[in-house]
Amino acid sequence: MNAGKLGPPHKRVWAQFYKAALFESDTNNVSGRIAEAETALVIRARELCDLAGDNIEEEQAVDDAMYALHALRSALKCRANAKNASEDLAA
Repeated sequence: MNAGKLGPPHKRVWAQFYKAALFESDTNNVSGRIAEAETALVIRARELCDLAGDNIEEEQAVDDAMYALHALRSALKCRANAKNASEDLAA
């Protein structure tokens, strides 16, 4: 992917939130980081819909990031459910 076609850096704030969610090491903060990133992605997706011109690369990057965040959230839920189930079995 050509980073130059993603628009100027001030238009890619969503990427900073996305990376913060992916690399958050404190499990207590991950859910909040995901929510922040999703909000930034939705805002940028709406902006891209209103822009004239070819923005397909950034649109695809936004879609990919949203998909990855959904996968991360699902993985966290599965992990929490597995932990709870193992604690129930141990009790």
